[in-house]
Amino acid sequence: MMTKLYLKDGSMWEGTSYGANTNVSGEVVFATGMMGYPESLTDPSFKGQILVLTYPLIGNYGVPDRSLWESDKVMISGLIVSEYIDTPSHFQSKKTLAAWLKDEKIPLLQIKDTRRLTQHIRDKGSMLGKIIFNNDIHYYNPNTENLVAQVSTPTIRYYPSVQKKAKTIVIIDCGTKNNILRSLSRRNVSVLVIPWNFDIFKFSNQDEIKSHLGRKEIDGVLISNGPGDPTYVTETTAIIQRALENKIPTLGICLGHQLLTLAAKGSTVKLRYGHRSQNQPCLLVGSPRCYITTQNHGFAVDEIPAGFKKWFVNANDQSNEGIIHETLPFMSVQFHPEATPGPFDTEWVFDYFLKKITS
Repeated sequence: MMTKLYLKDGSMWEGTSYGANTNVSGEVVFATGMMGYPESLTDPSFKGQILVLTYPLIGNYGVPDRSLWESDKVMISGLIVSEYIDTPSHFQSKKTLAAWLKDEKIPLLQIKDTRRLTQHIRDKGSMLGKIIFNNDIHYYNPNTENLVAQVSTPTIRYYPSVQKKAKTIVIIDCGTKNNILRSLSRRNVSVLVIPWNFDIFKFSNQDEIKSHLGRKEIDGVLISNGPGDPTYVTETTAIIQRALENKIPTLGICLGHQLLTLAAKGSTVKLRYGHRSQNQPCLLVGSPRCYITTQNHGFAVDEIPAGFKKWFVNANDQSNEGIIHETLPFMSVQFHPEATPGPFDTEWVFDYFLKKITS
């Protein structure tokens, strides 16, 4: 079935539908990674977005078991590829990509010239778009509301370590990727996942936390990745401020990097077309090291807060990729140290953070 992608600047792109024949609207963005589409499609950071994949031959290894996803469902609003492969070959494949997206009611559009579409977005910046099958719909801008509230866990979840004296990390769930949980579990850390607006410092919430942890204290806070404009997530920012005031070791990842910055009185800015790939080069400030990183974000840190210094810088556009406090155990990174998909070059960030807790 032929259908069309419309961009808000008036341009139109025709393609063939392989997924659900459902009208959708959102922010059209592109990702340049060469693999990992199941992980990308289930990354909550893509909530509200129509994703253009620049690498061809998408679908060739099918869809793996749910246990290998980064959340429990597809998070994108729509998918656009150059060439869809409906005959997957992989020992982990459970179904085709088209069948998966039909089950999830997500459109999959094959537009042959995704290179030109990507260049169009790169030149003009990320913009709103819509995939239309029947009656027209309005353009929807996901960056005008709190998307974190839509993807965060509704309840507290506890993952205890098998080690009796394990450290306990609270994850403020703004759209946590599952591999963040796996990365901490491999390091024998007990993890308490809380909703984005659950105030761990509120007296009435202490009993609920203790019912999960017993009498153990919280050793650190991790602010997860997530979608949208960080300035809309004011309740999380206020909770982070309390964590900083109490000098609790804190690590931010992706959106968490931006929220930590706002909590410490820094500022953020929207990028022209964002960073979405598994090959973003990041320089470790003060060293000759350059790490290859996985990224998925449309906003970035602008003004670094007082008391912090640059930790990482993007080698392509010099945008900030990490901050670290000069004396206290507060730090954050714009990239994904847990990867999935992508390289594990910066997984050591978890170890560095955990050492700050024990020191």
